[in-house]
Amino acid sequence: MPEEELHSIRIHLDRILTERGMTLTELSAQVGITVVNLSVLKNGRAKAIRFSTLSRICDVLRCQPGDLITHDPAG
Repeated sequence: MPEEELHSIRIHLDRILTERGMTLTELSAQVGITVVNLSVLKNGRAKAIRFSTLSRICDVLRCQPGDLITHDPAG
């Protein structure tokens, strides 16, 4: 990955989905975002996320943005 694309943001969507007993496909249907786009986010390949998307994900998963996204400068 080129240096300008490296970042220390970690996405914890897998963990939260597991805790909620929900699949990515179920989340996709409830949030209205494609499975492909959620997969890009889940795998840490997303370059950005809209606040409206983050809000919908948090609404469905009953969580806070900080539960989904953390900053890990050592990572």
